[in-house]
Amino acid sequence: MTPARPSKVVTRHRDGLIHAYVTDSGVLGGLQPAAVFRPRPEDEVVESAVGPDLERAVYTTLNGVVCLTAAGEQVWASSFEPHSDRRHGHRPGCALSRDGRTVWVYRPDAMADRGGADQWVVHDADSGAVLARHELETVGHGGGHHVHPEDGSVYLDIGEGQDGSVILRGTVGPDGTPEFVTYPWDDRCLIDLAPDGRQFMTVDHGQADVAFHRHPSGDVLFTLSVEDFGHDPEEIFVEWSGGYLTPDLAVVTLGGEDEEEWFRHHLVDVRTGTLGGEIAAEGTGPYDMVPLGDGSWLTAGPDGHPVRRSRASRDAPDAEA
Repeated sequence: MTPARPSKVVTRHRDGLIHAYVTDSGVLGGLQPAAVFRPRPEDEVVESAVGPDLERAVYTTLNGVVCLTAAGEQVWASSFEPHSDRRHGHRPGCALSRDGRTVWVYRPDAMADRGGADQWVVHDADSGAVLARHELETVGHGGGHHVHPEDGSVYLDIGEGQDGSVILRGTVGPDGTPEFVTYPWDDRCLIDLAPDGRQFMTVDHGQADVAFHRHPSGDVLFTLSVEDFGHDPEEIFVEWSGGYLTPDLAVVTLGGEDEEEWFRHHLVDVRTGTLGGEIAAEGTGPYDMVPLGDGSWLTAGPDGHPVRRSRASRDAPDAEA
């Protein structure tokens, strides 16, 4: 019997709390949190992750990573030493592995003025023990984690500001030891992994094109430039947003400015590399739409909770909740 795919959980930070939402329930419209976690009183949460069982939350601050139970009890915490008094320019990130056994933490230590290199650290999710510590050749401001839906590997996209973007992949070897690979680019931003795990999507750091790559090799399957969408690259650009609407359809967002700034979401058939028209996402900005891979996507609701939409969501009675 094929094991059930774990629920997809996203988090949002509101009123000093971590709200966790299950996005594969079939419900369209405004979502309500399935669990709420209260960080330690002194902590300002930078990024968070919650497993599909909703039992624990992991979050980063500017100076550490913390694991909490749903009851608010601290399971473990790990400080980033030395303490940094720098408030801006560095955003530590975290992710839970697909099986919930490990926590992956990106530490932008160089920008935090800790006197050392950036690090990608793997913790045991139960104890907080460090399983691996990988020193990076980056000076990043922040990093986005993407957990592979099938093999459990973890991608990390590190943004270095005007210096570009670096993409890495971490795996846990047969002996349980994490292994790390850096892709040979410094000018591509990782946007999303396909829900079937076969490929991933990147956007040129200079915003001239979008590319689709084979997992895990990174080989380019096809590239679409701004010109391929029928626009002038001197005036129009590809946004660092979008993602996979389904295993076969990706959303590519283009932006520009006439009398005012504008953006449009375009569909691409990733099997053939052909364009499939535009989609009205009903979002408030080019980064508001978050495709979920199952034909639906999230946008921000007026009450701060996410809204789950699909191309049929206008027919849902609570679609505007």
